[in-house]
Amino acid sequence: MPLEPRLRLAINTMAVSISRILADAQPSIYLYGSVTAEDYRPGWSDVDLLVLTREPITEVQSAELLHLRHTLAARDPDTPHYRLFEGGMLDLGSFLSGDATRVVYWGTTGERIKKAHAFSAFDRISLLQTGQLLLGKDVRRHIEMPEYPEVISAIADHLASIREHGKGARSIYAYGWLLDIARCMYVLVNGRPATKTAAAQWALDEHLCPCPAELAMALTVRRQPELIHDESVLAYAEGLTEAIQSFAALLGKALGMQSD
Repeated sequence: MPLEPRLRLAINTMAVSISRILADAQPSIYLYGSVTAEDYRPGWSDVDLLVLTREPITEVQSAELLHLRHTLAARDPDTPHYRLFEGGMLDLGSFLSGDATRVVYWGTTGERIKKAHAFSAFDRISLLQTGQLLLGKDVRRHIEMPEYPEVISAIADHLASIREHGKGARSIYAYGWLLDIARCMYVLVNGRPATKTAAAQWALDEHLCPCPAELAMALTVRRQPELIHDESVLAYAEGLTEAIQSFAALLGKALGMQSD
């Protein structure tokens, strides 16, 4: 799926800007997630970024990086993609060891300096299988592919979050819970990851979802970004709690069978 030109420009500008700030630290700048898996959907998807440096990031560098996406957005207001960048920037040694360090983190709710960067098994698989090196030296040979038990643990953690927070809401994020469950189910059955779009279609084709109408609606909205602000689509999303939790219960049953 070709990326729109303004998104490509934003990615290139972001990579060059980060590289300039971190030049002394020798950064390796990666893109991963939906963009590199050819499942980027406007209105749904973030632009996932990981920056690993040879040297620890200094306080001065972190201060300049912290609000970089807002700086670039203000400089180029006609390009809305800068606010979509999310991810962490830290030194490679601490990333591998899990030791405390200075991490610049960009998230959905804002940016902050952290002492560690949570990088899930799914993120690692995405980085290693479909991630794209934008600038710097490729250091992925130092990063191990997660073992299956670690993937199972990541699914269990995500399931716990879905059970606690997954409910209908007047937002496309309510549909997102259904897509997340489909992707977890795909991994359990097939032993490998898939994009959210592909996993949802697979779950429908294999009749593995107890709420096929609701999942089909989620897939339609994902494939047609112009629907994300449609009032009927948002109203439908408010009533998805039962569907989300019934699909989550099926995932829990499948997960229990894998864990036995």
